[in-house]
Amino acid sequence: MSDFAASAVPLTGGYGGQTYAVSAGGEDAVLKLYVRDPGRAAVDAALLRLVHGLLPVPRILDVKRDGSVDDPPFLLTERLPGINLQVFLDSAGEAERREVGRQLGELLVRLSGMPFLTFGMFRDGELAIDPFGLGDLERYAEGLDLRLTAEQRDSFAGVIAEAEDLLAEGVDRVCLVHSDFNPKNLLIDPATARITGLIDWEFAHAGSPYTDLGNLFRFCADPVLAGGVLSVVRGSGLGLGEPLVDLGRAADLWALLELAARAGENEVAAAAQDLVSRMADTGTLSGGRPALEVVH
Repeated sequence: MSDFAASAVPLTGGYGGQTYAVSAGGEDAVLKLYVRDPGRAAVDAALLRLVHGLLPVPRILDVKRDGSVDDPPFLLTERLPGINLQVFLDSAGEAERREVGRQLGELLVRLSGMPFLTFGMFRDGELAIDPFGLGDLERYAEGLDLRLTAEQRDSFAGVIAEAEDLLAEGVDRVCLVHSDFNPKNLLIDPATARITGLIDWEFAHAGSPYTDLGNLFRFCADPVLAGGVLSVVRGSGLGLGEPLVDLGRAADLWALLELAARAGENEVAAAAQDLVSRMADTGTLSGGRPALEVVH
């Protein structure tokens, strides 16, 4: 690692905020230190090896799987080319957004095609799984401070019931879930509009094939991009069922509620709490979000 430590610039994102762009001798790399969750270094290294060649992830240059607070585990990877996808989308035209949507759909299909037998978090470098053990969604929501009035909580109980009914009718296959699948964790070549990287795997787990779709669509208001995604997923032969957008939103509820309960921490968490409040006010999974289906 010392060969790459000539300069280090903190990068945004990441649970611990301990990710750095490092360089030495003309080589660029990304260094991630695992202080808060040391065991995750081995998991992330195993995941990157599992999907390399199937998804646009960086090569591992070095890894330290064990350590302490003073000498934490780390993962050193190549730095992928490209810019943040959200920055690109802010000025992209319709044709570019549709093409990006199709590429996102292809990535979702590949993730959904990597099967596991049990829902849960990865425990070690062998990708053994610890089942979630969180109980049902209603009980989980009751244990969170979502800043809802009593009336809103009653209404939101109906939203949870709708979500559970939808997921009960969908496929119950277990697959690899990135769990933070949205533009801030994707890189793109602005000259070719080709996706070059899917990064930040620290929340990846074995879960529902609808979860990443729901994460991508959580704050999405672009039916052009969404149409590109949905056309590929529907044509993939995965047989995920319909309505895809609502199934994604239903599967995303676990993560959305966890984020909403931290509304005071940052703008994204505050936006999640606002969305949950609107879902409670309307009694719907959409919470006033666009349908994301292009009507021809």
